[in-house]
Amino acid sequence: MKIDEGISNPIHPHHKLKLEYTEIPFNCDGCKEAGIGLKYSCRRCEFDLHKACAMPSPTITHPFYKKCEFQFNYRPPGQHMRICDACRNDVLGFVYHCKRCDFDLHPCCANLPQVLDDGEHNLYLCFKLSSSCHHCGGKGPGWSYKSQCKSYNLHVACVKELLVESWQAMYLNADKSRVREIQTRIPSLSGKLRNHHGGRGGKVKKCCQMAGGAVRLIVSAILGDPTAIIGAAVAGFMSMSK
Repeated sequence: MKIDEGISNPIHPHHKLKLEYTEIPFNCDGCKEAGIGLKYSCRRCEFDLHKACAMPSPTITHPFYKKCEFQFNYRPPGQHMRICDACRNDVLGFVYHCKRCDFDLHPCCANLPQVLDDGEHNLYLCFKLSSSCHHCGGKGPGWSYKSQCKSYNLHVACVKELLVESWQAMYLNADKSRVREIQTRIPSLSGKLRNHHGGRGGKVKKCCQMAGGAVRLIVSAILGDPTAIIGAAVAGFMSMSK
C-alpha cells in the first residue's frame, strides 16, 4: 500500500499537505475561491488548497486564447484589482496570467472541462453565450456551459454566486426562511425551461430532468473536482433536483 506522505507548497512551507476528500465546502487558501471534494490540507493549521492550486503547472495554454501563454502566479500581478476572464470574479490569490494579452484565469476556471458528460447528455464550455443564461437572463461576458440541444445555458459566474449564497446561509447559521429562499432559486430553472418550450409534455420533462443533471455537473467542475459524486452531494443540500 502506498502511503500518502503529502506535498510541500511555498506558501505553507512548515507542514506537508495531505490529500483529503470532503463534502463540506471550504475556502481555498490559494485562489481564495470555494471548493469541495478533493483538497490538499494541513489540519494543524486549517489550511486548504484545491488540487489545481496545490499542484499547478508553471505555464498553460487554453483553447479559448490561442495566442496566449498563461504563467502561474502566487499573487495577482500589478497594483490594480484583476478579474478572472472566465467567471468575472475578483482575482484575490493564485492566478494564471498572460502578460502579452493581460488575461487572467483562476486555476479551477483554467481547468474547467471543455465537455461535461453525465452518460446521457453533453454540456459544452462556451466562451460567450448566444442565448440568455437561465439564471440571470443575460448574455453578459464570462464563460458558460451550454447543452447540446442549446436549450440550457448557465454562466459559470451564476453557479458560483448561487453556491456561495447557499453555503453562507447553510453554514453561517442564517434563518431557515433565508435558506429556503436561496434553495428555490435553482429549481426555478425548470419553470424557465417549461416556458421556453411552451409547456409541451415529454420534451419539457426530458429537458427539466437534464437541467438537474446539468447543474450538478457544472457545480462539480467549478469546485475543482469534476466528478458526478461530488455534484450529487452538493445538489443534495442545495435541493437542486426538486
